[in-house]
Amino acid sequence: MKALVYLGKESLDYRDFPEPVAGPGEAVVRVDSCGICGSDMHGYHGHDPRRVPPMVMGHEAAGVVETGALAGRRVAVNPFLFCGRCANCQTGAQHLCLNQRNIGLPPHAGAFADRVVVPEENLVEIPDSMAMETAALAEPLAVSYHAVQLAARLMRRPLPAARAVVLGGGAIGLGTALALAISGTGRIAIAEPHPGRRATAARADPAFHVYDPAAEEPQAQSVDVVFDAVGARSTREAAFRMAARGAVVIHLGLLPGSEGVDVRRMTLGEIIFAGSYCYSMPDFRETVALLAHGRFGDLSWTEQRPMREGAQAFGDLDTGRTASAKIILRN
Repeated sequence: MKALVYLGKESLDYRDFPEPVAGPGEAVVRVDSCGICGSDMHGYHGHDPRRVPPMVMGHEAAGVVETGALAGRRVAVNPFLFCGRCANCQTGAQHLCLNQRNIGLPPHAGAFADRVVVPEENLVEIPDSMAMETAALAEPLAVSYHAVQLAARLMRRPLPAARAVVLGGGAIGLGTALALAISGTGRIAIAEPHPGRRATAARADPAFHVYDPAAEEPQAQSVDVVFDAVGARSTREAAFRMAARGAVVIHLGLLPGSEGVDVRRMTLGEIIFAGSYCYSMPDFRETVALLAHGRFGDLSWTEQRPMREGAQAFGDLDTGRTASAKIILRN
């Protein structure tokens, strides 16, 4: 088969790669669409020692099952592999599985390829009316949906009465804003420094207030819930500047470092600072259903390119030459 193969730091090549073979309880999925994730970019830069070349990355996938009990079914892929036996899995928190593994991380080849092997229990059927490229968005949007559900459980006031700010207008940040809109949040702002992405986010929902954080910031201590979809020192500092007393700060970004967390303000203002990681299987299924019913809007903030042009797509994302919040590679 053909695959987009990671060969080392900032090096990808579309080439022949061994066909995957399904084991017990697994299925071969013919990949139609696979989105490029920020974690894929992290690996592309050589920052993840788990990604040992040559290997195939990619986990935001949708396609058609070729083998097993679900053969012929159109599916979205939940790439988060959980054991089902540990204490967290047994209580429904599969995303906190103590034996976590992932499609797209060794030893599991990813979906930037013609085919990928996935456990059958990780496949969610999609309706015939749902486009494959839409189904491929289930994974990143489930991350956003989970973060909003977590915030709703932690907040002192309901989301429709809250003022929310999302730091970062990439796929996870924009997805979080869209999930907030689905939840009825009345006032939603997005901070994004890239002018092209600001324009993209503004088109996604005209009700969003999209701003350049270098030129504007909400009034200090005025925001009820802040979602940091970047995870840098500067965004953590901004989150604590704008968080009101009693506010919730949800941290989704995975950049390294911990600077910028204002522990004194957190204590004196009784601010809840919480990490949000991935999603449970119910979160994933609910996100697929929301997408199938068009609840996330027209999705014009995405861009599609052929899988064979994947190396160029990674390069364009790396240098900011695209205004799209998400590039989806298609076979």
